[in-house]
Amino acid sequence: MQGLTGRTYIVTGAASGIGLATARRLLDEGARVVGSDIVDPPSVAAGSDRWSFTRCDVATEASVQELVRHAVAFAGTIDGLVNAAGVAGGGPVHLLPIEEWQRVIDINLTGTFLTAKHVIGQMLSQPDDEGRRGSVVTIASIEGLEGTAGGSSYSASKGGVVILTKNMAIDYAGRGIRVNAVCPGFIETPMVQGIFGGPGMEATLADVIESHKLRRLGRPEEIAAVAAFLLSDDASFITGHALPVDGGYTAGRDHGVTAMLGLSGPELG
Repeated sequence: MQGLTGRTYIVTGAASGIGLATARRLLDEGARVVGSDIVDPPSVAAGSDRWSFTRCDVATEASVQELVRHAVAFAGTIDGLVNAAGVAGGGPVHLLPIEEWQRVIDINLTGTFLTAKHVIGQMLSQPDDEGRRGSVVTIASIEGLEGTAGGSSYSASKGGVVILTKNMAIDYAGRGIRVNAVCPGFIETPMVQGIFGGPGMEATLADVIESHKLRRLGRPEEIAAVAAFLLSDDASFITGHALPVDGGYTAGRDHGVTAMLGLSGPELG
């Protein structure tokens, strides 16, 4: 992809799942990457001078400020951000403790706000490059675009991320900063495994898979590829967009019609 080599990107949630895959993809593209999470990641780029990691709690402003200082000390400038830190949570609102609501909102929505706030502030302090200062990619969700039973706090947090993304895109376009959201479907990550991997969830998982028109869960690397594209110069005319990467989950409903028409299941003869 054009324009990633030699640039510096912060990736939150870089210890697992989408964040880890994004860090690895950006390194493969020749970028410098500063990863962060509340736990240490597995080996990412041992011995590489283009990789640095520091622990960060995205829900705490002082921790985010330290992350940005670390990135500037590491590379001198920051060219972009991928907000991949997030947690699951929810339930019907009449049963949802305020503490659990606040936990999900603090990490998913406030954490996105805080990291964007301080990274964009750093970008604005840097000289532009022919009008370009950088790019921010937030990781929202299909649950930020439509409702899901029991989603409550998670869906609310991701819906907030989508609208926050659009507002930031409007606010900073004139200063050469693009802001876009990726809205993944259900992806093979530890978070999704924690939701659907327990006993009694087999039928629910099967229904979730069936709701993706490609009839499978997504892979973290597929989300990472889209995040890298949105950061790159190949996406130079894209801002304010919430892009579903969801195997057709939000395309519409099937209701078993493709099976009736012989268009799902075994290959056509």
